[in-house]
Amino acid sequence: MSVLKQYFGPRFRVLHWCTDQIMNDALSQVELTASQGRIMAYLVHRADPPCARDIEEHFHLSHPSVSGTLSRLEKKGFLEFRPDPDDRRCKRIYMLPKGLACHERMEQAIARIEQQTVAGFTPEEQAQFSRFLDRAIRNMGVSPCKHFHKEEPQE
Repeated sequence: MSVLKQYFGPRFRVLHWCTDQIMNDALSQVELTASQGRIMAYLVHRADPPCARDIEEHFHLSHPSVSGTLSRLEKKGFLEFRPDPDDRRCKRIYMLPKGLACHERMEQAIARIEQQTVAGFTPEEQAQFSRFLDRAIRNMGVSPCKHFHKEEPQE
């Protein structure tokens, strides 16, 4: 009798899908998706207003994906573009009050996701789990200190 090998990949995908679903549910009331929320969070945490290329590089996304996402966010009133006075080729992205207001909703959803993910873990197990995830990320050739996102389908 052979034992079926337990692969980690499907578990990672399920965990990622679950976290995206929770975030999508939390953001649906403000008509945002999880991938749009990630870009919004990036904008909120930036010290200086970025341009689209900064987002492309940070998230490893194509220009059409970023352009489409930003256009939808602008149409929904979450952000606006302003010309860069020093570089006419670049339009800086600024969060509008509506965008800043939804940031708290995202933070609450993230806290819920984090709590739910490690429910029943002791503090020591949580620390160990974090170290294991960081090591797995390093094993894949990525620093756990940097965000790495693959290309996501456009909404």
